[in-house]
Amino acid sequence: MKLRGKDMKIYLVTGGAGFIGSNFIYFLLKKYDDIKIINVDKLTYAGNLENLKEIENDERHVFVQADICDTEAIASLFEMYDIDYVVNFAAESHVDRSILNPEIFVETNVNGTVNLLKNAKKYWTIGEDTYKVGVKYLQVSTDEVYGSLGETGYFTEETSITPHSPYSASKASADLFVKAFADTYKFPVNITRCSNNYGPYHFPEKLIPLVFNNTLNHKNLPVYGDGLNIRDWLYVEDHCKGIDMVINGGRLGEVYNIGGHNERTNIFIVKTIIDYVKNNIDDKVGEYMITYVKDRKGHDRRYGIDPEKIKNELGWYPETTFEEGIKLTLNWYHTHGNWIEHITNGKYQDYYKEMYEGR
Repeated sequence: MKLRGKDMKIYLVTGGAGFIGSNFIYFLLKKYDDIKIINVDKLTYAGNLENLKEIENDERHVFVQADICDTEAIASLFEMYDIDYVVNFAAESHVDRSILNPEIFVETNVNGTVNLLKNAKKYWTIGEDTYKVGVKYLQVSTDEVYGSLGETGYFTEETSITPHSPYSASKASADLFVKAFADTYKFPVNITRCSNNYGPYHFPEKLIPLVFNNTLNHKNLPVYGDGLNIRDWLYVEDHCKGIDMVINGGRLGEVYNIGGHNERTNIFIVKTIIDYVKNNIDDKVGEYMITYVKDRKGHDRRYGIDPEKIKNELGWYPETTFEEGIKLTLNWYHTHGNWIEHITNGKYQDYYKEMYEGR
C-alpha cells in the first residue's frame, strides 16, 4: 500500500546527483515542507554524491542508484511510490564527450527518456488517454537543440530544431519523443529548454569551473577557436525557479524557453575568472595563461534565448544578473575546495588529458 500525506507531492527526479538536478532538489526542499523526492542517478562521471551531502539526513529525500534505461528499476519506483511528477534531468551532457562517443548519448538521452515515458504512462493511466489528476512529466532540455544563431535574433519556442552535435541531436530526439507521447496519447508533459547554466556543483569539465580550477592551479586555460563564441548565461537557481513554475502552472503539451538574457563571449568569461582569482586569491595569475586550442567540431557560434513566453504566462524572470551570479559562483568554488578536489581525480584526469593536452 502506497502511503502519503493528504497534500504531499512526490517527485521522481532523475539525474539528481548532477549539477542542475542537485540544485533543483535543494530548491524544492527549501521551498516546500510536505514533499518527498525520489532521486534516481546512475552516478556516472558527472553525478556525484558529494553534491548531496547537505541533505543526507533529510527524510524527504530518498536516493536510489539506478539507470533510467533499466525498466525494472524504474517500474519498481512507481510501484513503491505514488509519484505525481517526473522531472528528467538525467543525461549525458557534454558536447566534447558526445563527439568521442555518440552512442552513449543515444542510450541515455533517448532510450532512457522513452523508458521513463513508458513507465509513467503505464502507472498513471486510468483509462484510454486518461491519467491521474495532476500528474505531469517534465523534460529538461537545452537551447542547443535549436542550432546556432547569427549575430542578431533569439531562439523562441517556435524556432525549428536544428541540432549540430551528437549531444544536441540526442536531446532533440528525446524532446520529440516527449512531444510524440503528448500528441499520440494525450500524455501530460512539458518541455523546458534552458540556456547555459552556471552556479554551485557544476562539474569541472564545463567552462567556468574548468577555468577557475586551472587558474588556481596555474595550468593553461584552453579556449576553443578565437574565443568569440557567445552563450546566454543563466544562474542555476533562476533555472530551478522556472522549472518549478512550469511544473505547477505550465500549459500541458507546451515548451517553455528559460534564458537569462546574459550573453557573453567565452573569452570574456575566461578573463572575468582570471580577474576574480587575481584580485581575491592569487595575484600571480594572468591572461598569459590563456591557450587557444583547435576549435570544437560543429561548434555553434551563438546561442540566445527569448524567454517572453514563460515571463508572460507564468511570471518568471531571471532575477540574478551575470555580474552578481558569477561572483556567487566563484565564491562558492573558492570556499568549497574539497568538493573540487574530490571530484577532479581519477577518471576526470584521464578525460582532461584526452580532450585538451597536446592540442
